[in-house]
Order: sequence, then C-alpha cells, then structure tokens
Amino acid sequence: MNSDFPRIISLLRKEKKISQKQVAIDLGISQALLSHYEKGIRECGLDFVVKVADYYNVSCDYLLGRSADRTGLMIKADEIPEEDLEKRERTSSVSGFFTVLYKKLITNSINVIFDILSKMHCERLTREISSFLMISLYRSFRVLYSADENNPSAIFSLGDSVYKGYSDAAMSIAEANALSIVKKNQRDIRLGDPNLKEMRPGDMPEDPIAQSMDSKTLQEQYPLFATSLLNLLKNSEDIILGEKEI
Repeated sequence: MNSDFPRIISLLRKEKKISQKQVAIDLGISQALLSHYEKGIRECGLDFVVKVADYYNVSCDYLLGRSADRTGLMIKADEIPEEDLEKRERTSSVSGFFTVLYKKLITNSINVIFDILSKMHCERLTREISSFLMISLYRSFRVLYSADENNPSAIFSLGDSVYKGYSDAAMSIAEANALSIVKKNQRDIRLGDPNLKEMRPGDMPEDPIAQSMDSKTLQEQYPLFATSLLNLLKNSEDIILGEKEI
C-alpha cells in the first residue's frame, strides 16, 4: 500500500465520529486488524480498498492519496473555480473590512509575482517561488485548523511536533534556490538541491528580469495591482521591524 492510505482511512473514520469497533464490524474484520491498517503496520488487499471506498463513499484514488478530491477527480489548473467570497466577507464590522482589505493586498500582489515569473520563462524558478508561497499558506491554514482541538489531526501527514521545523527548512531552501536562480549562480543551486546533478532546460532563466521595478514602472505595468503590492511591501517591512501590527 502507501503511506497515505492509513492516514486517510483514520481521518475518514474520525470525521464521521465512528468508533474503530463499529467500523471493523461493518467491514467484517477484527478491530485489531483495522487498527493495524490505520497505523500502517499491515497492508490490506485491493478488495479491502474497494470495500472501504464504498463504505465511506469516496474513490480509491482518494484513499490512496492520488487525488485530493473525494470523487477522484484530477483537476487541472485551468479548471479550478474562482469563487467570489467578497460578498460573504463584506460586513459592517471592522473585522469584515480588514478581511477584504488584506485579501486584496495579498491576492493582487500574487498576480504581479506570477506575471513576472511568466516573463522569465524559468520553470524551476516558478516551482521554487510557488513552493515558498504554498508552504506559507499551508502553515496559515494549520494555525486556523488548530483553533478547534476536535479537528482530526490526521488530515495532515506531518505531526504538530515536526511540521514547523520541516516547513521552516523547506521555505529557506526554496528561497535560497530562487535567489541563486535569479543571480544565475549554478553552483549555489546545486548546493541547495543535492538531487540536482546537472542543469536542465528550464532550470535557469533565459534572462534576468529585464524590466525596471521602481514604483512608477510597476504602477504603469500593473495599474490594477501595483497599489496593493506597494502597500503589502510597506506593511510587511513595518511588521518585520516591529513598527506596526497587521
């Protein structure tokens, strides 16, 4: 089997608030055997995977960690829906106002970042920057998820005791690799990624960012988003220096 299956079947059971004993009875196995499956001590056969998929009304691909969608749908980037959440967020409260404000600062700034990446034509740089941003969002979600201690921790494969240290390291490596790429320092890129034995097409940008990035030029090139980006830069440095709370 794989490492995702034990975590996911445990998560599904806890989400439904069903005891191991009851699930074992329903699936026709002993509680001890189910416990071994959930802990990854023993591997089950494919017939049992299908039985579990039917029991929880999910796909086998979801159980095996091949799809994040319970139906097993493999979503492409251009198929991801863009839901407008602002109507829900727009309230008369101060918190509602700031939710919309910060969301716009962040999402508009990300639009600028990915437009710049598209102009650099460097697949590896896009991966490194994307990794850094995704881990930041992952950590943000984990903080919110921890608000309710009853939320099943099995949704994450990394435990509470290690995820912060590992994610700190992964973000630092992604940032260092990105800096090495834009500086075209091939040696430093290899040091940051021991699996990278030789440079491949797409590992280095065709050219450095061949455009001015002063505030005036940014506003001319990104009239809809530059104000958000410039505000985000200022707010971020104020927060880093301890001069402002978000």
